[in-house]
Amino acid sequence: MSETRQDVEIWTDGACKGNPGPGGWGALLRADDREKELWGGEAATTNNRMELTAVIEALRALKRPCAVVLHVDSTYVMQGMSSWIVGWKKNGWRTAAKKPVKNDDLWRALDEEVGRHDVRWVWVKGHAGDPGNERADQLANRGVAEL
Repeated sequence: MSETRQDVEIWTDGACKGNPGPGGWGALLRADDREKELWGGEAATTNNRMELTAVIEALRALKRPCAVVLHVDSTYVMQGMSSWIVGWKKNGWRTAAKKPVKNDDLWRALDEEVGRHDVRWVWVKGHAGDPGNERADQLANRGVAEL
């Protein structure tokens, strides 16, 4: 008998001051009436790495498999998960041009985390008033500020 998966809503964002430069990531997790905020940063990174890290860390924070609605404002993450990753995996983590996939360490980690959950991806326009996205952005900037 399978148990029902907990419904969780997640908003993630990454920030970078210079690209590359110091960066931060943030995530807001919401389940029922509970919220959890996560953030962190790296001294030398890129915006894309912080966007990926935010999603990975948010999914890692879930203690058991969940039904996740994941809101991201990164077209890089959305494209990667909705189309590119299938080809990368088939080609041994190489692009169609036979070059190594950039950030493959994070893409592999994200692929592993996504495999533990039922994830529905939702793209939101950044800095456009979505309350969850605005909170994730504040957390990402906090990650940079606390380096």
